[in-house]
Amino acid sequence: MSTKAPALFVGHGSPMNAIEDTPSSRGWAEVAASFPRPRAIVAISAHWVTEGVRVMSNAQPKTIHDFGRGFPQALFDVQYPAPGDPALAGEIVRLLTPFGAELDDSWGLDHGAWSVLVHMYPRADVPVVQVSLDVRRGPEQHYAIAKALAPLRDANVLILALGNIVHNLPAFFRTRELLPWVRSFDDFVTNAAELGEDAAVLKYATRPDASEAAPDWEHFFPVFYALGARNDGERATVFNQHYQPGISMTAFGYGLAA
Repeated sequence: MSTKAPALFVGHGSPMNAIEDTPSSRGWAEVAASFPRPRAIVAISAHWVTEGVRVMSNAQPKTIHDFGRGFPQALFDVQYPAPGDPALAGEIVRLLTPFGAELDDSWGLDHGAWSVLVHMYPRADVPVVQVSLDVRRGPEQHYAIAKALAPLRDANVLILALGNIVHNLPAFFRTRELLPWVRSFDDFVTNAAELGEDAAVLKYATRPDASEAAPDWEHFFPVFYALGARNDGERATVFNQHYQPGISMTAFGYGLAA
């Protein structure tokens, strides 16, 4: 009997979570321990944005330290040597043929992915294939891409979307105060996920708090990959509901034990 893997959205926050013991990093380890080990992971990270849909085809993807100066050397020293899965990459391209997906060996594992995976699967023994965010597409098309990927869950492939429901770095650096739109927007998305009201989230930009809470589309759009990969009848489990000024670390998933 095959095992159905979950679909998760994870708020990844600062790359420092990779080397620090934080409530969020502990939550990532705990959720990974709550379901059977997947045979592979399809990761959609806020930090791989392309023109066109690209699928990472590397057999041995490199660890990309895609953040600026000012972080400690220990963070730059992190390596996450998980294998790729060229066969799975080819299968994903076939599933995403209507979207013009192409194989791409120029990328690796960016910090949006490995800063979380280093806690979920610290032995780096689960193959990972990243799928890029196509800058040319709107919410509905990203959601449709997720629906096309959803059947992979039946083959025990974890769909792992990595971004932040609320991501406003200027606010993070500007204030120590938890402004009301952080919680209001986070609650809007998680409530909709729990109720299966995907259409409301697809129209998120019409909300008055969206311009403050989600000004960076690439950090918000991974939400659509978890929503779209949901199977009929599944209810979201919300976890890691932690907040910082301008940022929420909230995660939610489908197919997790209640």
